Amino acid sequence: MLQCKAVLFVITLGISCLSFAQTLTGKVVAITDGDTFKMLTADSTLVKVRLANIDCPEKKQPFSAKAKEFTADAIVGKQVAISVVKSDRYNRYISNVRYNETLSLCHELVKNGYAWHFVKYSKDSTLQALENEARQQKRGLWQDANPIVPWEWRARKKKKKP
Repeated sequence: MLQCKAVLFVITLGISCLSFAQTLTGKVVAITDGDTFKMLTADSTLVKVRLANIDCPEKKQPFSAKAKEFTADAIVGKQVAISVVKSDRYNRYISNVRYNETLSLCHELVKNGYAWHFVKYSKDSTLQALENEARQQKRGLWQDANPIVPWEWRARKKKKKP
Protein backbone atom coordinates (compact mmCIF):
# COMPACT_ATOMS: atom_id res chain seq x y z
CA MET A 1 0.00 0.00 0.00
CA LEU A 2 2.84 2.38 0.89
CA GLN A 3 4.50 1.63 -2.46
CA CYS A 4 1.24 2.40 -4.24
CA LYS A 5 0.99 5.79 -2.52
CA ALA A 6 4.63 6.54 -3.36
CA VAL A 7 4.06 5.70 -7.02
CA LEU A 8 0.93 7.89 -7.13
CA PHE A 9 2.87 10.75 -5.53
CA VAL A 10 5.65 10.50 -8.13
CA ILE A 11 3.14 10.38 -10.99
CA THR A 12 1.23 13.38 -9.61
CA LEU A 13 4.48 15.31 -9.14
CA GLY A 14 5.56 14.47 -12.70
CA ILE A 15 2.25 15.64 -14.19
CA SER A 16 2.32 18.90 -12.24
CA CYS A 17 5.88 19.59 -13.43
CA LEU A 18 4.88 18.98 -17.05
CA SER A 19 2.10 21.54 -16.83
CA PHE A 20 4.38 24.21 -15.34
CA ALA A 21 5.56 26.73 -17.92
CA GLN A 22 9.07 28.08 -17.45
CA THR A 23 9.33 31.85 -17.07
CA LEU A 24 12.56 33.69 -17.83
CA THR A 25 13.51 37.34 -17.82
CA GLY A 26 16.28 39.08 -19.65
CA LYS A 27 17.41 41.91 -21.89
CA VAL A 28 16.63 41.78 -25.60
CA VAL A 29 19.89 42.14 -27.52
CA ALA A 30 18.95 41.37 -31.14
CA ILE A 31 15.91 41.12 -33.41
CA THR A 32 15.98 38.42 -36.08
CA ASP A 33 12.60 39.24 -37.60
CA GLY A 34 9.15 40.32 -36.43
CA ASP A 35 8.51 37.22 -34.36
CA THR A 36 12.01 36.11 -33.35
CA PHE A 37 14.67 37.68 -31.16
CA LYS A 38 17.66 36.97 -28.90
CA MET A 39 17.65 37.65 -25.19
CA LEU A 40 20.44 37.68 -22.61
CA THR A 41 19.34 36.24 -19.26
CA ALA A 42 20.65 37.36 -15.86
CA ASP A 43 23.17 34.49 -15.87
CA SER A 44 24.48 35.68 -19.29
CA THR A 45 22.85 32.89 -21.28
CA LEU A 46 21.86 33.90 -24.80
CA VAL A 47 18.50 32.42 -25.73
CA LYS A 48 16.58 32.52 -29.00
CA VAL A 49 12.89 33.30 -28.62
CA ARG A 50 10.10 32.69 -31.17
CA LEU A 51 6.72 34.21 -30.37
CA ALA A 52 3.94 31.70 -29.73
CA ASN A 53 0.59 31.70 -31.55
CA ILE A 54 1.41 34.30 -34.21
CA ASP A 55 3.32 34.51 -37.48
CA CYS A 56 4.87 37.68 -38.90
CA PRO A 57 5.63 38.20 -42.59
CA GLU A 58 8.74 36.42 -43.86
CA LYS A 59 11.83 38.25 -45.11
CA LYS A 60 11.19 39.67 -48.60
CA GLN A 61 7.45 39.47 -47.92
CA PRO A 62 5.52 42.77 -47.77
CA PHE A 63 5.48 44.28 -44.26
CA SER A 64 8.34 42.07 -43.04
CA ALA A 65 10.59 45.08 -42.41
CA LYS A 66 7.76 46.96 -40.68
CA ALA A 67 7.07 43.98 -38.39
CA LYS A 68 10.77 43.72 -37.51
CA GLU A 69 10.92 47.48 -36.87
CA PHE A 70 7.82 47.32 -34.64
CA THR A 71 9.37 44.52 -32.58
CA ALA A 72 12.70 46.34 -32.33
CA ASP A 73 11.03 49.57 -31.20
CA ALA A 74 8.97 47.67 -28.64
CA ILE A 75 11.62 45.51 -26.96
CA VAL A 76 15.24 45.96 -28.07
CA GLY A 77 17.44 46.89 -25.13
CA LYS A 78 14.57 46.31 -22.70
CA GLN A 79 13.91 43.75 -19.99
CA VAL A 80 11.20 41.28 -20.99
CA ALA A 81 9.56 38.27 -19.38
CA ILE A 82 9.01 35.18 -21.48
CA SER A 83 6.67 32.31 -20.62
CA VAL A 84 8.10 29.33 -22.45
CA VAL A 85 5.50 27.08 -24.05
CA LYS A 86 8.03 24.65 -25.58
CA SER A 87 11.28 24.47 -27.55
CA ASP A 88 11.35 23.90 -31.29
CA ARG A 89 13.73 22.04 -33.61
CA TYR A 90 15.84 25.20 -33.99
CA ASN A 91 16.41 25.36 -30.20
CA ARG A 92 14.23 28.44 -29.87
CA TYR A 93 11.95 28.97 -26.92
CA ILE A 94 8.41 29.26 -28.26
CA SER A 95 7.07 31.84 -25.83
CA ASN A 96 4.57 34.45 -24.84
CA VAL A 97 6.40 37.71 -24.18
CA ARG A 98 5.57 40.56 -21.81
CA TYR A 99 7.27 43.96 -21.94
CA ASN A 100 6.71 47.36 -20.32
CA GLU A 101 5.27 45.42 -17.35
CA THR A 102 1.89 44.55 -18.90
CA LEU A 103 2.03 44.50 -22.71
CA SER A 104 1.92 41.25 -24.69
CA LEU A 105 4.18 41.42 -27.74
CA CYS A 106 2.00 38.90 -29.59
CA HIS A 107 -1.13 40.95 -28.95
CA GLU A 108 0.53 44.21 -29.95
CA LEU A 109 1.90 42.81 -33.22
CA VAL A 110 -1.48 41.38 -34.23
CA LYS A 111 -3.39 44.47 -33.07
CA ASN A 112 -1.18 46.74 -35.19
CA GLY A 113 -1.42 44.53 -38.28
CA TYR A 114 2.12 43.11 -38.29
CA ALA A 115 1.25 39.47 -37.64
CA TRP A 116 -1.38 36.82 -38.24
CA HIS A 117 -2.99 34.78 -35.52
CA PHE A 118 -1.43 31.36 -36.23
CA VAL A 119 -4.68 29.37 -35.98
CA LYS A 120 -2.96 26.08 -36.84
CA TYR A 121 -1.28 26.21 -33.42
CA SER A 122 -3.58 28.48 -31.44
CA LYS A 123 -7.22 28.85 -30.57
CA ASP A 124 -6.65 32.12 -28.64
CA SER A 125 -9.88 34.08 -29.07
CA THR A 126 -8.19 37.35 -28.02
CA LEU A 127 -5.64 37.07 -30.81
CA GLN A 128 -8.40 36.29 -33.30
CA ALA A 129 -10.44 39.31 -32.16
CA LEU A 130 -7.37 41.55 -32.47
CA GLU A 131 -6.68 40.24 -35.98
CA ASN A 132 -10.30 40.77 -37.02
CA GLU A 133 -10.17 44.36 -35.74
CA ALA A 134 -6.85 45.05 -37.50
CA ARG A 135 -8.34 43.68 -40.75
CA GLN A 136 -11.41 45.91 -40.43
CA GLN A 137 -9.29 48.97 -39.68
CA LYS A 138 -6.81 48.06 -42.48
CA ARG A 139 -3.84 48.37 -40.14
CA GLY A 140 -0.37 47.29 -41.23
CA LEU A 141 -0.35 44.36 -43.65
CA TRP A 142 -4.14 44.56 -43.95
CA GLN A 143 -3.63 47.61 -46.21
CA ASP A 144 -2.56 45.10 -48.86
CA ALA A 145 -5.47 43.93 -51.01
CA ASN A 146 -4.26 40.30 -50.93
CA PRO A 147 -1.85 39.63 -48.07
CA ILE A 148 -0.29 36.16 -48.22
CA VAL A 149 -0.05 34.29 -44.94
CA PRO A 150 3.58 33.41 -44.09
CA TRP A 151 2.97 29.65 -44.00
CA GLU A 152 1.76 29.79 -47.63
CA TRP A 153 4.71 32.05 -48.56
CA ARG A 154 7.12 29.46 -47.11
CA ALA A 155 5.34 26.61 -48.90
CA ARG A 156 5.61 28.45 -52.25
CA LYS A 157 9.33 29.01 -51.71
CA LYS A 158 9.85 25.28 -50.98
CA LYS A 159 8.06 24.31 -54.21
CA LYS A 160 10.33 26.63 -56.25
CA LYS A 161 13.53 25.02 -54.92
CA PRO A 162 14.94 22.25 -57.15
